[in-house]
Amino acid sequence: MKKAFITGIGSGLGKAFVNVLLKNGYSVYALSRHLPDEFNGKIKFEKVDLLSLENVYKSVDSLLRGERVIDLVFLNAGMLTPLKDIHDTPIYEMNRMMDINVWANKVILDYFIDNRIYVDQVVAVSSGASVNGNRGWHGYSISKAALNMLIKLYSREMTQTHLVALAPGLILTPMLQDFVLSADEKKFPSVKRIKNSPKMTPEEAAEKIFSLLPHLKSFESGSYVDIRKI
Repeated sequence: MKKAFITGIGSGLGKAFVNVLLKNGYSVYALSRHLPDEFNGKIKFEKVDLLSLENVYKSVDSLLRGERVIDLVFLNAGMLTPLKDIHDTPIYEMNRMMDINVWANKVILDYFIDNRIYVDQVVAVSSGASVNGNRGWHGYSISKAALNMLIKLYSREMTQTHLVALAPGLILTPMLQDFVLSADEKKFPSVKRIKNSPKMTPEEAAEKIFSLLPHLKSFESGSYVDIRKI
């Protein structure tokens, strides 16, 4: 049975992706703040707030101790706060996004290296915001750009593993609805474009990403890949 490790399964893409993994016969190990009731008894779960970086390593250890092989690592957990100009965004708010979107992933990847766990494939959920620099995306854009580079750097060290930073396209998640679709489209022009663009449900996105996992390996390890350009 194949094994998958995933972060951030409380809602949206992460929750949907767990369902796809289970449907396809994977044994799932999940790290998240919340465990949806439907997964009780179906997955191995460790509760942790990724903002508490000091707890992440030991939480991964509690979840994976004794495992030697993980087929897929899906680094999904992420944080976005309401759109605003970067001038109006305090550094502490951007630091929180960096902790979840970047540094928690570093701690997780370090665990695999330290404990000599063979990982076949790593997919870190990035964003088009990491490269387009649209007004209002403040620390989210910066953190996702840093995530892209983090994955590239780890690809140089995890030479037996294939890694990509994947922009999954527009997904109707609570994060998108709460912080983007409700924002001022006159002040932040990307909002209007997003409103008028086709969007996937989390379930559609999860199925699409899962179906593309073999194809992602055709890209150089460490690459940033936008799913809309595949």
